[in-house]
Amino acid sequence: MHVFADPTNLDAYLSGFLWILKLTGASAVLALVLGVLLAAFRVSPVPVLRGFGAAWVNIFRNTPLTLIIFFCYFGLFTTLGLTLSDDLDQNNYWLGVVGLSVYTAAFVCEAVRSGINTVPAGQAEAARAIGLTFFQTLRIVVLPQAGRAVVAPLGSVLIALCKNATIVGTIGLIEASSVMKDLINSNGDAVIAIFAVFAGTFAALLIPTGYFFGWLANRLAVKR
Repeated sequence: MHVFADPTNLDAYLSGFLWILKLTGASAVLALVLGVLLAAFRVSPVPVLRGFGAAWVNIFRNTPLTLIIFFCYFGLFTTLGLTLSDDLDQNNYWLGVVGLSVYTAAFVCEAVRSGINTVPAGQAEAARAIGLTFFQTLRIVVLPQAGRAVVAPLGSVLIALCKNATIVGTIGLIEASSVMKDLINSNGDAVIAIFAVFAGTFAALLIPTGYFFGWLANRLAVKR
């Protein structure tokens, strides 16, 4: 494949997918933390927290990710002057992480909340009966069981996050989809081959990931 025989093109290809992996990894961690917190808010006995959690989910889950990424760049960076790094690529990277995290957290929240709803109510009542607070009950009793029930849904969210990371290319980060576009523009005779390589790489990354989370979900499933 003559396109990738050029060391410059090969380096661009590898660099593009490295940015995708970095975006996915950082965003997954932040989205998981934020999503679990939002799920706790959504099942909280405090109306203000429930309302905040519901508003976050409804707003971000129903807003196109492209608009969120654009807001992070044109709103936070260009208009408000929020700079997360002196290096332009790193700054765009972190702005992308912010956008991906707040968007994905809404889906993580709903996945975790569905897991919380699978835990029998009697266990929470027993925890309260021995004096545990709401958040102690959630942390010690409910979330460990809920986590085992939502491994597969969280795996699906992670796969979607990896694919969504390509949208960060719209604010200037040269990730995989941007590299593919540049290679196609400069190698018009190899469009199908370039597309096949990039699509195949995503498939090679994400298909095993899906099988892994399916296996893990079966292994950790709570038998009731």
